[in-house]
Amino acid sequence: MSILPLSFSFLFLIFLHLPSVCLADIGTAAWYPPPYSPTACYGSDASQFPSSYLFGAAGEGIWDNGAACGRQYKLRCLSAVAAGSCQPDQTIQVKIVDYARSLVS
Repeated sequence: MSILPLSFSFLFLIFLHLPSVCLADIGTAAWYPPPYSPTACYGSDASQFPSSYLFGAAGEGIWDNGAACGRQYKLRCLSAVAAGSCQPDQTIQVKIVDYARSLVS
């Protein structure tokens, strides 16, 4: 038996078992004023907020009983109610620090 087919089969099996690298979905974002803490993920710990201050609260769809805490998501605006507030060509990265019970997400 040749080593080449065995190696190819092994690599093929590895690729079959690799997890999906990215998923996309359409959802709704909202803004709310401070105070931002305590949060459902980290309480009153001020270090929970990234230096960019781009953070968010997860709705029920991605909350996963708190497993979303600390996850980072890349977001892009598709449309907005307020004129000029959406920049469709810009992507931002947010860190989940809270739970938004009223959002489905």
